[in-house]
Amino acid sequence: MQMSFRQFSRAGRPLTLAALSLAILGAIAAPQQAHASAFQLHEDSAAGMGRAYAGSATAGGDVSVVANNPAAMADLKGTYFQADVTAINFGTKFSGSAVDSQGRPISGGNGGDAGTTMPVPALFFATQLSDKWHVGAAFTVPFGFQTEYDSNWIGRYNAIKSKFTSLDGTLSVSYNVTDDFALGVSGIAQKTSAELTSAVNYNGVVLGILNQAGLGALAPVIQQQIPPGSDGIARIKGDDWAYGWQVGAYWKATSNDRFALAYRSKISHSLEGTANFTVPTNVQALLSNPLVTALLGGKGTPFTHTDGTAPFTTPAVATASYWHQAEKFGLGIDVSWTKWDVFKNLTVNYANPVQPPTTEVFNWRNTWYAAIGGDYYYNDKLTLRAGIAIDTTPTYSATRDPRVPDSTRQLVSVGLGYKVNERFLINASYAHIFVNQAHMQSTSSTGDVLTGSSDDYGNLLSLSAQYKF
Repeated sequence: MQMSFRQFSRAGRPLTLAALSLAILGAIAAPQQAHASAFQLHEDSAAGMGRAYAGSATAGGDVSVVANNPAAMADLKGTYFQADVTAINFGTKFSGSAVDSQGRPISGGNGGDAGTTMPVPALFFATQLSDKWHVGAAFTVPFGFQTEYDSNWIGRYNAIKSKFTSLDGTLSVSYNVTDDFALGVSGIAQKTSAELTSAVNYNGVVLGILNQAGLGALAPVIQQQIPPGSDGIARIKGDDWAYGWQVGAYWKATSNDRFALAYRSKISHSLEGTANFTVPTNVQALLSNPLVTALLGGKGTPFTHTDGTAPFTTPAVATASYWHQAEKFGLGIDVSWTKWDVFKNLTVNYANPVQPPTTEVFNWRNTWYAAIGGDYYYNDKLTLRAGIAIDTTPTYSATRDPRVPDSTRQLVSVGLGYKVNERFLINASYAHIFVNQAHMQSTSSTGDVLTGSSDDYGNLLSLSAQYKF
């Protein structure tokens, strides 16, 4: 074995480095893939949820416009504080099978329910400086998601735990150009963070190294030293601050009809963090072998603690909103377009020289969100709401994996608002999300193939309190 390693070390080194890099990429790339439209959150307004977010910028009386369309602050007369919280209950259950790169079945179950329940808070403040000027501030969560499977499930090499969050701090200002037309602009500071774990198939890693280095004849020896099931765990964390902007327009076409347009910029991040690995003793012995070290160019040992960076961009969003106001009811329509095609590939750069930069292609598609809903004014204090929406997904079977097993979804919602007095208003809403079956054929970096589908659902419960000073 020593002669074979020496014989092929020089010719096989570039391929060996590539194989190791791909193994690490499988761990770091996954949270970036999770930054898809399934991670996009509309849940920043209890009143808006009751209408499925139809009329999000035009229904009036909702301070969430500070973050959604700053021009619509023109309708907020006075000073407002609003707090919203939404409990998101998401469930996903996988069914299917998995094989390794040699076509052998992977042991384990289907992962259980990988969903979770998580709170999404939002805070808003707006005040009127003069007849024409308004300013506001907001804290929101425009992107966020979490899934976690059983640690020994058949898809453990693709994903175990995935958690992703973007937190926005927004400052907005609006100006009334005329009595019926206003413009607004926002500055956005965004912190994006990602955390994930996945199993590492070291048997597949080493076999891949041997095959790419032309050392396939050594596979039987390695199979004895590192048999299938010689697994470890990769734990990845990273975060970054970045900045963006938003512009909006608000127009009162008639005394009963209002239109609004908003455009939110993309925000480009360079996530920086660390990768930590648990490695079985039999794998550690092989990786620390002087022959393997020589094969890797003597530059270090793979699967050790390392820093890393990965560029990622949260997408631009364009939204059109309409509201018709009548005496006993209001009717709204919203259409949003999210430019997810900015996520074409992911390039990961590693501090460990044994793990060179690697690029993986994703090619996501742009998405649409369309909603119709309205209010019914039961009396001066009580408002009843309902709405429906459709939200398309950027993923398809070739690019979908179990970290975010998303598909096109439909939302049905109901809600109510109660005016306690002229200053204090509370809102509550419930929505159920129906998700199309998410088919996938996901291949890990070590060639393990997970084939099947996920059945998903979502339940949302939102509460808000608004006080006018």
